[in-house]
Amino acid sequence: MRKSIFLTLFLVLIFFAADSRATERLPSLPPIPADNSMTPLKIELGKMLFFDPRLSSSGVISCATCHNPSFAFTDRVSRALGHKHQVGPRNTPTVLNSAFLKNQFWDGRAATLEEQALGPIQASVEMNEKLDNVVKRLNAIPAYKELFQEVFGRTPAPVTPKNIAKAMAAFERTLLTPNSPFDRYLAGDKKAISKRAKRGWDLFQNKGCIACHNGPIFTNSTFQKIQVPGSTDLGRYLVTKKEEDKYKFRVQTLRNVALTYPYFNNGSVWKLRDAVKIMSREMLGSETGDKDADDIVAFLKTLTGDMPVFTYPILP
Repeated sequence: MRKSIFLTLFLVLIFFAADSRATERLPSLPPIPADNSMTPLKIELGKMLFFDPRLSSSGVISCATCHNPSFAFTDRVSRALGHKHQVGPRNTPTVLNSAFLKNQFWDGRAATLEEQALGPIQASVEMNEKLDNVVKRLNAIPAYKELFQEVFGRTPAPVTPKNIAKAMAAFERTLLTPNSPFDRYLAGDKKAISKRAKRGWDLFQNKGCIACHNGPIFTNSTFQKIQVPGSTDLGRYLVTKKEEDKYKFRVQTLRNVALTYPYFNNGSVWKLRDAVKIMSREMLGSETGDKDADDIVAFLKTLTGDMPVFTYPILP
């Protein structure tokens, strides 16, 4: 009884602390680091690298293999498939709006997009390539070497892991999804979302979902403990080795969540309604019936924004 009262009070306090941040529209520009300004040519170079399978040891896997634009920059499989069809340990998170995240990956092991960009290239279960090999391969392609010189300066060796990461991060910062129905609703268009979605928004706040899923991309980027069906993944613990971090994962963004199934770190849940019920039970300690779950799903669908529009690159 006492534990239940404390949990309720905690959620109320968090709710009031988060409420002002939870109703922000998606900004038109993401945070841009001082040492990696965005230019059209750098973005174009990053886009080419994002789609180029030659960054992998097999020559057939690119970043876009798992982060497919047609699947809202995910892969729509439970766990990512990588080098030699290996099944990775976790579900592929979307790259959309990742520029707003305070940390990257499910376990937060990278702080920035620049740091994140090189991880999958080197991971044996993903692209399985050494950065030195990537640099040599790109240097051997005259068009790439020329592009790197134009973007990063005409130095003898412009193709470096650092510059590869900077270019890819610049491209990823363009992958924003503005103008969702909920954004339009917040801007004053009260007809932008349905009555059912409005009920879902009220439930989302009153049940306490907003405590962690707040801010312009509906995540506070903290790490919360959850064990979903079939998962033995130790999560954040594998990074920090702290006992209290076992089974903790970064709170995921809810932007475009209707398109980024299957859900959870192991991709074990395919229906958004089921994911809502599991989160309610596991994180909030309450059961959510079908009607309320469907109302919340109706609200979550209003977080789907306009997908990025770009021309697919012709690679040299």
